[in-house]
Amino acid sequence: MKMPDTRFFHPTLLSGELILSEEESHHAIKSCRAQIGDSLLLCDGKGKIAEGKILEANPKGCKVYIDNPIIVEENPPQLQLAIACLKDDANEEVTFHAAQTNVSKIILLRTEHSQESKNSDLNRILRRCKLKSRVSLKQSMKAWETEIEGPFELKEWLKNVQGTLVLCDMNGQKDFEKRSDSNFPTTLLIGPEGGFSNQEIELIKNAPQAKTQMLQLGKTRLRARTAALLAIGKLI
Repeated sequence: MKMPDTRFFHPTLLSGELILSEEESHHAIKSCRAQIGDSLLLCDGKGKIAEGKILEANPKGCKVYIDNPIIVEENPPQLQLAIACLKDDANEEVTFHAAQTNVSKIILLRTEHSQESKNSDLNRILRRCKLKSRVSLKQSMKAWETEIEGPFELKEWLKNVQGTLVLCDMNGQKDFEKRSDSNFPTTLLIGPEGGFSNQEIELIKNAPQAKTQMLQLGKTRLRARTAALLAIGKLI
């Protein structure tokens, strides 16, 4: 059988035998029709990938043996995306697409104009976004999984954020000035539909532990989910 054109997740990759979760096992055996002796590409979402050979094709617990050396990508990506909460399905949509790129973390923010429903199940939103991130990790063949955090109140989050903040604004610069110090992350800030309020923009510009740059994405007004993906493309 041809090796499935996707990766399978396991939280710990070491040489020797391991058993995939029921979800991963079902995908490999039932959906991809993998059999004993076939090889699978494995990842742990923390920089390690490996090739494993199926010893037991059990859809509830597929046993795999790792013999080949594990390839380690030591340096995680440094770009983060902080975006105001959107409607539930839009949060998932942004996560699904952004997590296919080298974005290390997606941070959900509560702002004056953020759109989450008062009755939103925030635990469900986070759980669904994490599931989308895991799917994107495997399909995009990345080594590092995009983390999901939040939601945080913008004002409180700004007190502790470090590195470079890139605020997308129609009055910003067309080019992004990259920092040479990789010890500090770059965080892309995307507002809700309608944008950040004037007060919030001033808070962002004066974040106590971060440097803020203004980035122009064009002369047209963009939906938040469109702006996020376009901006990621400019910064990666």
